[in-house]
Amino acid sequence: VSVTMKELLEAGVHFGHQTKRWNPKMKEFIFGQRNGIYIIDLQKTIKIFKEALQFVKGIAEAEKHILFVGTKKQAQDIIRETAGRCECSYVNQRWLGGLLTNFGVVRGSVEKLIELDEMKEDGRWELLSKKDQSKMEKLHKKLSKNLGGIRNMTALPGAMFVIDSAKEEIALVEAQKLGIPIVAVVDTNGNPENIDYPIPGNDDAVRAIELFTSKVAEAVIEGRKSRLEKEMEASKKEEVTGTEGAPSSKEGPPGIGKG
Repeated sequence: VSVTMKELLEAGVHFGHQTKRWNPKMKEFIFGQRNGIYIIDLQKTIKIFKEALQFVKGIAEAEKHILFVGTKKQAQDIIRETAGRCECSYVNQRWLGGLLTNFGVVRGSVEKLIELDEMKEDGRWELLSKKDQSKMEKLHKKLSKNLGGIRNMTALPGAMFVIDSAKEEIALVEAQKLGIPIVAVVDTNGNPENIDYPIPGNDDAVRAIELFTSKVAEAVIEGRKSRLEKEMEASKKEEVTGTEGAPSSKEGPPGIGKG
C-alpha cells in the first residue's frame, strides 16, 4: 500500500488541535504552530503510517482479524463502510465495556442477535404474539446497533485499528490488558504511549479519517491476497513433487500386484 506526502497534505492530516488543547507527550510529533493550531510533522506521520500498514498486511496474511474502531460522529459511516469493504469487524457506536476483556459474555449477546435474525428468516418470528414481537423487535434493534459490526468476530482480534486514541481510551485499555497490538491515529491532544503504532494525525477531518481508514483496509486486502497467492504456489509445488515422486508406469511387469 503506497502513501504519499501529497495525499496526507490534501487530506489535512497535518492540522492538529488548538495549542491550548494539547498533550505534551505529543511534542516530538509537532512541527510548529500556525494561527493557534499545532501543525503535525508529516515526515514522522508517513514513516509510522507505512510501518503500521506493513504490520496490518502481515496480520491479515497470518489469517488474523483486524477490529476497526471509531465511534465519533464523523467516523461512524466511514468505519462501517470501509470495514465492510475489507470484511472486517468494527465498532462505530458506543464501545461496550468488556467487549474484549469479557468477550465470552459479549459473544453470548451476539449469538442472541444471530438467533433473532434466523427467527425472522425461518418464520418462527411470525409465531410469536404481537406483544412478544414488539419486545423482541426492541431487543433486536438495540443488539443490531451495538453489536452488528462484530457479529462475525468469533474470537479476539489479532490487532485493532483506532480513530482518535483520546476518545477510545476504554478500547485501548482493554486491548493493552490482553496484549492485542494497536494501530491508532493520535492527534495533538492524545497520548501515544502504550500504542504499538501511534500515527500522528488529524482525527477530526472527514478526509483524513477516510484516508487513514481506506489505506488500512487496502493493507488488509493485500495481506489476504498475498496469503492466497502463497497457498496456491505451495499447492502447485506439492502437485509437481507429487508427480515427480509417483512411480513410472514402466516400472515392474504389468499386471503383477502384491498378491
